[in-house]
Amino acid sequence: MLSQLHSTAVLLESPRELRLKRLLLDEPTDADVVVQIEWSGISTGTEKMLWNGTMPDFPGMGYPLVPGYESVGRVTRAGKNSKLDLHQRVFVPGAKCFGDVKGLFGGAASHVVVPGDRVVALPEAIGEEGVLLALAATAYHVTQGKKALQPDLIVGHGVLGRLIARIAVLLGHKPVVWEIDTDRMGGAEGYTVLHPCDDQENKYKNICDASGQVSVLNKLISQLQFGGEITLAGFYDKDIQFNFPKAFMKEAKFRIAAQWAPQDLLDVKQLIAHGKLSLSGLITHHRKPSSIDEVYRTAFEDPSCLKMVVDWREAL
Repeated sequence: MLSQLHSTAVLLESPRELRLKRLLLDEPTDADVVVQIEWSGISTGTEKMLWNGTMPDFPGMGYPLVPGYESVGRVTRAGKNSKLDLHQRVFVPGAKCFGDVKGLFGGAASHVVVPGDRVVALPEAIGEEGVLLALAATAYHVTQGKKALQPDLIVGHGVLGRLIARIAVLLGHKPVVWEIDTDRMGGAEGYTVLHPCDDQENKYKNICDASGQVSVLNKLISQLQFGGEITLAGFYDKDIQFNFPKAFMKEAKFRIAAQWAPQDLLDVKQLIAHGKLSLSGLITHHRKPSSIDEVYRTAFEDPSCLKMVVDWREAL
């Protein structure tokens, strides 16, 4: 009989109450793989809402929980029906394997048990940048790779905004990106970053908000061409409100981009593998899990931190 599996995991017991805890893992089935996590990323969107208690009602929501949906690791046990090899490096978009502890999204742990068909095999060379696969797929999902949907204006120069802009450039566009934080103005590759007050352009046909800030919506409507479209690509903790007469006069269209689909992951994996989509320059901070509370606070409160990566390779 195999011994029971344990994992050292990030446990969010309640808003702003976070620590490491050794948790018992669910017994893997023949369809599952056990993955030893090498790196996990921290989302400054949904995970920040979990951390500060502003997350809207969401399936699986509740405390205590293990966060994280941006993990890379190696398969250490493969079920006979999992179709994966031992030691294969994989991307793990979260896991639900901690018994009574909620896995929302469950990837911030030293080890996870996850269905083999849920993980994505990665090339060996991708390394820690593999944690960005979910964000890259989210950025790709905003327009599904269609040239006609590429934004002329992107709001927010965080990791998601940068990836949306890089994909637009890949498809022949040169978008403008609005950013109000001077720490995030640099790093543009083939597009322009401006403070909104410095933008002399009057109107845009396609606007994409990657800021997650409801308050910006009326400003975006004022910048919209007649019949133009605003895509909401962030995750919002407040009800969406806007000035209806202004939107009415513009005959504005609104579109909500949900999370990535499995095909988006595969598409961006190919773009990355062929050198068409770069993930360089997006990971700015690295920490070990031993100081996990400080790690999450830095990720959420330091504007110079684009993407925080937790290195689990020496976790006990």
